[in-house]
Amino acid sequence: MAISSFKSYDIQVNVKGLGPYIIPKESTTGDLVGLLKDRVSHQVAAVIIDNRLEDLNFVLDKDCDIELIDTSSESGARIYRRSIVFMLIKACRELFPHSELIVKHSLSNGLYCELQDQPLSDRDIEQIQKRMREYVVQDLPIEKRVVSREEARRIYARQCQLDKVGLLEYRDKATVHIYELDGYYEYFYGYMLPRTSDLERFRLLNYPPGMILQTPDVYNPDGIRPFSDLPKLFNIYQEAKKWAVMLGTPHVAAFNDIIREGGLRDLIMINEALHEKKIADIADQICSNPEIRLVTIAGPSSSGKTTFANRLMIQLRVNGRRPVSISMDNYFVDRDLTPRDENGEYDFEALEALQLDLFNEHLCRLIDGEEVEIPRYDFLTGRSLSRASRLQVPPGELIIIEGIHGLNEGLTFSVPPRQKFRIYVSALTQLNIDYSNRIPTTDSRLIRRIVRDNRVRGYSALETLGRWRSVRRGEERNIFPFQENADVMFNSSLVYELAILKPYIEPLLAEIKPDMREYVEATTLLKFLSYFRPAPDNFVPPNSILREFIGGGWFKD
Repeated sequence: MAISSFKSYDIQVNVKGLGPYIIPKESTTGDLVGLLKDRVSHQVAAVIIDNRLEDLNFVLDKDCDIELIDTSSESGARIYRRSIVFMLIKACRELFPHSELIVKHSLSNGLYCELQDQPLSDRDIEQIQKRMREYVVQDLPIEKRVVSREEARRIYARQCQLDKVGLLEYRDKATVHIYELDGYYEYFYGYMLPRTSDLERFRLLNYPPGMILQTPDVYNPDGIRPFSDLPKLFNIYQEAKKWAVMLGTPHVAAFNDIIREGGLRDLIMINEALHEKKIADIADQICSNPEIRLVTIAGPSSSGKTTFANRLMIQLRVNGRRPVSISMDNYFVDRDLTPRDENGEYDFEALEALQLDLFNEHLCRLIDGEEVEIPRYDFLTGRSLSRASRLQVPPGELIIIEGIHGLNEGLTFSVPPRQKFRIYVSALTQLNIDYSNRIPTTDSRLIRRIVRDNRVRGYSALETLGRWRSVRRGEERNIFPFQENADVMFNSSLVYELAILKPYIEPLLAEIKPDMREYVEATTLLKFLSYFRPAPDNFVPPNSILREFIGGGWFKD
């Protein structure tokens, strides 16, 4: 609407990147988005007003600045997927009324879901997808309601969703936001799109015993990328969920009950013992093959790779081995030879930022029993120093390398595959908020990193959040494409960790003020953490992977 048509009951909104608009007072953000549909590149899922994320039902009653959040952003893609999940849950409830849908975890560019105690056939998947398409055509409203906590408890008890009933016991607010779709209610931990007609882009795939739900993501916001099967990652996720059930923690309400009833210490001991057993099993696998000479460890940020590597070294020594570790940091090329990214900045995470020929020459000589001079890199000057350290590996012994490129064959091209053992480490969340709402692995790692960056480097939560998007881009380019190259995967997540991390991170996130752009991410994390009972860290053992982030561990940071 042109500014010249301004009336006393109109307001002016300044849309970032698109300019000012005059609209009637009491318009919704959805009304505004409708006016702009020919000027936006991707589907808009929400808006940011005064550094607060608002949905498309938000009423505009004063002049303001607005930023559109579309499906090319992490927040927008999550809102779109969350809304599709609501349709999926309702379709499954109608078609399979005696079996609850469990949203388990991400896999590749999809979301893996199962029906409780009921494997799905191709025909089942077709029926579910057909029902969801019918919702889209019917253009049903997805309505947000504010009800009392008691009313929400009655609704979910009536729908036999006892996981949600239990979680509401730990909510300290008198009211609850719930969503309704054609008489069915759900409790989601974030916004939804307002109508089913907004949700045309999705795909269901049979993935026994469950299914994969695919939706647009930040890398293809207007379509759906082909599904890439990741059987090794799927198996480690399944193991994680089995551990959660074995520990009696299928969701947050059950975990909170354990804390309330004084069972945290036993839970921690069992969870840590599971980690130790897994690490010991990996060490046994390595030692069972005398041809293996090189062990590479890789994984995304804040996966606990350093602590894992130290604990693996101990278990290898238990097996009578004398492994030697090499730091990749000393093999950086000189600063002026470092490749640059698309923004012209130095790309220290690129494989070409390393002296690959020299590194591979050293690996071959070390494996052959020769002594080599390991370079020493000075990060201040950006050059290799003339001073070097000499290294020789005992005959037949192992070389341990930890770094982001550990699964990329380009890093160790000179070493025959039969001599290598590759390990992928990631924090694959075992715990769901409830059966409908998973905890994204990305969020768990971000929480770990904020706590560690503040303790070790003195960074504020604001600074870590500001760097996180770049970190994620590097992971997508340098780590995730190679994860299936691993010989074994280790899940470093601990089912109890968010209760321990909560008292550490809440004051750091509280420092981010409403006038800061990162306030949206901070409030999202704080709301998510509000469902956890806090727990003290005195039961966390000094060799725990969690100690890498909260401190007080045996291993050097």
